[in-house]
Amino acid sequence: MGDLIAAANVTKRFGSVLAVDHISFSVERGTICGLIGSDGAGKSTLLRLIAGMIHPDEGTITVDGHEMLHDRSTIKSLIGYMPQRFGLYQDLTVSENMDFFMDIFGIPAALRKEKKDRYLGFSNLLPFVERLAGKLSGGMKQKLGLACVLVHEPSILILDEPTNGVDPVSRGEFWEILFQMRERGMTLLVSTAYLDEGEKCDRLVAMHRSQMLAQGSPAAVKGSDKTLEDALIRRIAAADGELAHGRFKR
Repeated sequence: MGDLIAAANVTKRFGSVLAVDHISFSVERGTICGLIGSDGAGKSTLLRLIAGMIHPDEGTITVDGHEMLHDRSTIKSLIGYMPQRFGLYQDLTVSENMDFFMDIFGIPAALRKEKKDRYLGFSNLLPFVERLAGKLSGGMKQKLGLACVLVHEPSILILDEPTNGVDPVSRGEFWEILFQMRERGMTLLVSTAYLDEGEKCDRLVAMHRSQMLAQGSPAAVKGSDKTLEDALIRRIAAADGELAHGRFKR
């Protein structure tokens, strides 16, 4: 299928803080790539770089053959980006939030009902269209955020810890939606600190303290270790010599 996203020696500093340190990896078209690592590993910064929200200090990012530095507007039209704190309007209903984001993306009036029915139905939110977003559960808010991102039907979906703090049942439902999007041909780049979610990805990039520890399929990253957690703890301990237990969420 070929790589849709390629990052080469990408580096980002914020003053004296090195947030991303010469990271290189690629994402194959039509797959789910997971960025895994504890808080502060650099996952969010790397996603923002790939989404074109900030520029790297070193290295290059290529998306569908376009280099980010020169074709940023073209790349942004291909991407749907959902940050950790997605900007839903709490005092608007589910339906009104969808209308607002369709305004932002310039969705023609003739297509709006179809898109609303498709993505709210896909997210099991159609029974709640008149409910205020502020009255939704955490899992439902995340699904509404995803529906709002999907209305312009991007080729690439970038999600920054989309299930952080969400209950296990809602996390499972959210991932079922992601699997369906992959089946439709979408490419997904997802960061998570939940290692059970890492197991659901086609490919992993493991990060720690701004650097990449490992990349490959979940099985390849796990290697001879019993669990993915054991593999990452061993790699972290080897990288910085500190006790690595307790860094990941369950």
